Amino acid sequence: MQIILFGPPGVGKGTQAKLLAEKFKIMHISTGDILRRAIAQGTELGNKAKDVIGAGKLVSDDIMIGIIRNVITSNGCKNGFVLDGFPRTVVQADALKKMFSELNIAIDAVIYIDVDDDEIMNRLKYRYSCSKCHSIYNIHNDKIYDYICTECGGNLIQRDDDKPETVLKRLKVYKEATAPVKKFYEDEGFLHVVDGFGKIENVYNKINLILKN
Repeated sequence: MQIILFGPPGVGKGTQAKLLAEKFKIMHISTGDILRRAIAQGTELGNKAKDVIGAGKLVSDDIMIGIIRNVITSNGCKNGFVLDGFPRTVVQADALKKMFSELNIAIDAVIYIDVDDDEIMNRLKYRYSCSKCHSIYNIHNDKIYDYICTECGGNLIQRDDDKPETVLKRLKVYKEATAPVKKFYEDEGFLHVVDGFGKIENVYNKINLILKN
């Protein structure tokens, strides 16, 4: 099973990707995670990314595609993968398409999780992450105490880009850069839109119904 999962910030991509990875025994590829892993492992591309980040610049599409290629061609992806939050631009989507063609990889589905701006604002307002293991929590819904991670005991913090004053800017950037990716995959005939409003298990069931069909 090869799946691409994307949508605006705060729609629950990471949560759904983890659930799908567990069900189908495939790798969850989060670009942020694999970037940090490549840097930690000191790979050639990881070192290039480290230098770029150290200079305060954005990691180029070529480096990101190279890192994703390394992960997808590894034994960890022999059963497939769910790509979480990438591509973010049409340029990246086109580069990914060419890479998949070279590797003879067929995408089963591209799933866009759709949630309106008001709900996204409300979700991100309560979203905190562990400073150690990076587990994500909703402090309004999850049972947590004293902002302590239930997985590893680390402190829960709110990322700067999840604070209300920056969320609107993130949504604006998303709509300008990433929303056209939706049209790209619609034209490719892979796109499925899922309403992301509601409980996690309800959204998960909607996605599974698409994959079953």
